[in-house]
Amino acid sequence: MAANTQTKYSVLLPTYNERENLPIITWLLTKTFAENNIDYEIIIIDDNSPDGTLEVAKQLQAVYGEDHIVLRPRSGKLGLGTAYIYGIENATGNFIIIMDADMSHHPKAIPEFIKKQKEGNYDIVTGSRYINGGGVYGWDLRRKLTSRGANFIADFLLRPGVSDLTGSFRLYKKHVLQQIIKATVSKGYVFQMEMMIRARQFGFSVAEVPITFVDRVYGESKLGVGEIIGYLKGLWMLFTSV
Repeated sequence: MAANTQTKYSVLLPTYNERENLPIITWLLTKTFAENNIDYEIIIIDDNSPDGTLEVAKQLQAVYGEDHIVLRPRSGKLGLGTAYIYGIENATGNFIIIMDADMSHHPKAIPEFIKKQKEGNYDIVTGSRYINGGGVYGWDLRRKLTSRGANFIADFLLRPGVSDLTGSFRLYKKHVLQQIIKATVSKGYVFQMEMMIRARQFGFSVAEVPITFVDRVYGESKLGVGEIIGYLKGLWMLFTSV
């Protein structure tokens, strides 16, 4: 892929207790960007992880350089939405990539995101587990049914035009993400879904790329009964207000 000196990609990595995963995802990201001659920065937004994630991030910054690893720690768990806002404020790229730090999303898909975005000058490219070529590994049947059911209900009620509303591996034009986040009011797992609904509301163009989601190896999943109830409440809020 030819380098474009006017195009830079900022990866936002919100972290909480990811000390085992962070070195691996960082290495995979830097390897992917270097092999594809892509200008990048990785912005690590750590919410005061008690496991020492920030100390690991400082070591990674020493290895890869401050131009590629940008540390923006916060005082506590302040939420995913505010983490993205904080990350955008500190981003120097004109494109923003959001993804999980727990290796559920493999950076090898990023060149495909970039290629797809350029093909149609799309405002957003989102990874999908539910189109041809996509998939999920490491989930039991209950988790798969929960995810499928959540996406089916949301698609039926909201007609968003994308197959994977709850996914969190996406590429945005920076100004597009800024506008969407300003309008987004949800918290928790419904946050990613609302961003796609707002994208449709504003008329932004969205393309999909198949991805394989792999359940986290290190650390605990943050999805519980409370998050599922919150998702259903958020879904109803969007159905009645958007």
